[in-house]
Amino acid sequence: MTLYAGNRIGLAGAAVVGVAFGMARYAYGLTLPGVREDLELSELMLGLVSSATFAGYLAGLLLAGRLAARHGSRAPTTVGGACGAAGAVIVTSAQSPWLLAVGVVLAGSAGGWVWAPYSDIVTRAVPARQQPRALAIITTGTSGGLLLLGGLAVLAALGSWRLVWAGIALAAVAAAVVNLRLVPRTGPAPRSNAQSGASEPAAALRVPAVYSVVYFAVVVIYFTYAADSLDRGTLPAAAVPALYAAIGLTGMVGVATGALAQRMGSLRVAALSLVTVGAALALLGLASDSLAATMASACIFGAGYMTGSAVLAVWTAELVPDRAGAAFTACLVVGATSSVAAPAVAGAIIPGLGLGALLVLTAAVSLLSGVALMLHGAWRGATTARTGP
Repeated sequence: MTLYAGNRIGLAGAAVVGVAFGMARYAYGLTLPGVREDLELSELMLGLVSSATFAGYLAGLLLAGRLAARHGSRAPTTVGGACGAAGAVIVTSAQSPWLLAVGVVLAGSAGGWVWAPYSDIVTRAVPARQQPRALAIITTGTSGGLLLLGGLAVLAALGSWRLVWAGIALAAVAAAVVNLRLVPRTGPAPRSNAQSGASEPAAALRVPAVYSVVYFAVVVIYFTYAADSLDRGTLPAAAVPALYAAIGLTGMVGVATGALAQRMGSLRVAALSLVTVGAALALLGLASDSLAATMASACIFGAGYMTGSAVLAVWTAELVPDRAGAAFTACLVVGATSSVAAPAVAGAIIPGLGLGALLVLTAAVSLLSGVALMLHGAWRGATTARTGP
């Protein structure tokens, strides 16, 4: 019976997270070329609107915990579905930069509302041995969303970028209905009275928090400018939908993140994810005119992106199992802050540096951070071996 409940929660979580992350959160980058032409926005304004999307995500993260504390962990997932649908409808009909910004902020907040609460739902409803797999499945729902987004991108190529957002609105409604039917209503999580131990989780999360800063910044740069990079080159219009579909397909490997983390350790998996994303960024920045290189970049990125995303959920649940949702939220808030800053900074420096150079520079940051994380893990392992348990 418990396994059945876990499967239901996994299916619902994958659907909701898939729409909120794989579609609503990253659709702006996909539709950016059409938005620029239709609304005649500058690079700086495009970057600011992208940052606003992640500001909405940050707001959702901060408010989700308060709502869950009062009404249970399912409540934020319901609100997130509503925000995704409403925001997509507003973007679909936007005729001004300000209305566009309101829509993308609302749609972007969906990811903040829905992701972390599932950590609490899983840790309370699924046996401990099955939790890493369940968390990985829910997170990998993003890949399914990206596949759907790739299909919607075909409509954008044939018609208007607004069709993408209309499709997202419909998908958000469908996912919200599935969530309400399959996820049981939960009561508020019990409060911890041990305030003296509050510093212990913070200390345990230092390395995951640093990882989050780099990971989310480099990922948002890829998603914000991948379609734009292809659009500026000589590739056919079908390359953009193919890129998103390739990311979604290869991202399915994220389902195995739980088993991989148990075998290799979450820190090593996180480090490898940064190296992989860095390689994908380098390919995109250096060879965006090559269809083969672009597809290789998308495939590499999909694996690194989804594994890196799933391992954060697994990692935080391992380090702070009794407060998995709060621990995950803390790292997501840190990552969201860098997500807000990254596109704005990129939009300001692209006119002088160039998009290709920006992507290569971001790749270097990701690669070097991954290597540093591996070295840190090796140093910590050596220290533990010398001092003993």
